[in-house]
Amino acid sequence: MSLSSKPESTRRDLIRAATATVAAGVALGGSSTHAAADSNKKSAATGRLKQSVCRWCYGKIPLDELCSAAKRMGLVGIDLLGPADFATIKKYDLICTMVGSHPLSDGLCEPKFHAKSLEMINAAIEATSKEGWRNVICFSGNRRGIDDRVGMDNCVKALKEIVPIAEKAKIILNMELLNSKVDHADYMCDNSKWGVELVKRVGSNNFKLLYDIYHMQIMEGDVIRTIEKEHAAFGHYHTGGNPGRHEIDESQELNYKAIARAIADTKDEVYFAHEFIPARDPLTSLAEAVDLCVV
Repeated sequence: MSLSSKPESTRRDLIRAATATVAAGVALGGSSTHAAADSNKKSAATGRLKQSVCRWCYGKIPLDELCSAAKRMGLVGIDLLGPADFATIKKYDLICTMVGSHPLSDGLCEPKFHAKSLEMINAAIEATSKEGWRNVICFSGNRRGIDDRVGMDNCVKALKEIVPIAEKAKIILNMELLNSKVDHADYMCDNSKWGVELVKRVGSNNFKLLYDIYHMQIMEGDVIRTIEKEHAAFGHYHTGGNPGRHEIDESQELNYKAIARAIADTKDEVYFAHEFIPARDPLTSLAEAVDLCVV
């Protein structure tokens, strides 16, 4: 998700917690959260995954309110923000776990977008590095008739220009894997095989993939086996229930407890960000998702 791509699709429009009691506490301002903290149950703050949440899914909630709720839930930060929001999240001792950069559809697979994309990625690298944070997002962009092999060559060329800057700044660039069946027609980096090969060709620990579980369930499934096999190429994870991109509960087909455990078992230093569109009370749904993924 790019901050610059708000006009494109619902995803880009910005438009139970430890117990049901915790969920109610979040919705009412957190009074019940302290009671849950006294229990022996693990919380997001003590679990093996560093959980965060994507801002755009909660666009109707003021950022201060979302940050306050995130802090109570034990999240470490907020995904997909830009520098204008950094001061706000820092007030709550949160970080931006993924900083936005260039438009999603106009990406690195097409040379005519290289100059602008690299300029925006560079600016994001500088802003992220200044805060001592780690992740910047990037995108392949849409094919627009470009063959996937040619598109990969084009991506490699662009990334070879910007990755040395990321290396110097100790920043990881993460190209997001997105589905081209339902949400992002024509997007090139739409399967893990293509993405992993790109990572190998770039050949730097400062370039990885953002493995979006929702998107890859749509495109190829076999989520846990892919994570176990290719996790070294994945620098970040996003959640989302399929079908529908809503809550990650019993209403959808993915077993997020097992997925969360598989990611934690890799022992990789990654963030696990919730990126589903709540169909019910937003903060209650987020609290439930956070609790589900504590492993």
